[in-house]
Amino acid sequence: MAPADHALNAPLPKPPIALSIAGSDPSGGAGIQADLKTFSALGAYGTCVITALTAQSTQGVRLVHEIPVGVVRAQLETLVADVRVDVVKIGMLASASIASVVGDLLYDGPLARVPVVLDPVMVSTTGSKLLADDAIDAVRALVPRAAVITPNIPEAGVLLDRPMATSVAEMENQALMLLESGASRVLLKGGHLDAPECTDIWADSSRMDSSGLARLDAVRIESTATHGTGCTLSSAIAALRGRHPEWLPAVREAKAWLTEALRHGEDLHVGSGSGPVHHFHEQPRWH
Repeated sequence: MAPADHALNAPLPKPPIALSIAGSDPSGGAGIQADLKTFSALGAYGTCVITALTAQSTQGVRLVHEIPVGVVRAQLETLVADVRVDVVKIGMLASASIASVVGDLLYDGPLARVPVVLDPVMVSTTGSKLLADDAIDAVRALVPRAAVITPNIPEAGVLLDRPMATSVAEMENQALMLLESGASRVLLKGGHLDAPECTDIWADSSRMDSSGLARLDAVRIESTATHGTGCTLSSAIAALRGRHPEWLPAVREAKAWLTEALRHGEDLHVGSGSGPVHHFHEQPRWH
């Protein structure tokens, strides 16, 4: 049985302990900060390992400082030696060496049987590059280890070394190609398509019936507050895995929750560029 499938139908403890391995966003809308907010909003206890420090705001990324590989390893090893981890979300890995270290610890040791949601972060919402060119193969090597990968259309094109999909039909083909390349489950996000709805494609290699390939539609929210949507969705899937015996219901709930977080993002009035989604939109409002 592949590592990605070890814990598929086993219920997670309550509350599950979720680990985010990702970069830091000082503006709080993406990366580690978005992941921890999402975990908390959805009832998981959040832990984190930081792979990179960024100088960024809602207007873009000015600088990326990779954390030394030894420090990334020490963060992970120290954490898992003491704290139970029930689910892992992986975001920005920045470099090939960091991706390799993370891979080593996911395949062996205390994390080897833990389900993983991999968001192959390559470019920010504002178009800033977040992954070194030589790290793409290292991220590809993590794909078979993940229970779910959540690429957007450009990221799927990079992972497959093919042109970006320009239609839902092409998205379906690329999702199936990602399964053929070793992915267990794919949520291919369609936000980059110019369409009135936001259609994502779900593909599951463990399902041979009609539920193995599904279109997940949601209303497209017209908003300036879209910073960190990919980070937030993947961490929501990880957090919600504990409520569902299978992944697709968790994905559906995460997508519905993110739609509302997008709908209320502009209520926050954060920054003058692409603001964050509202991770705590379900909580009581301030007066």
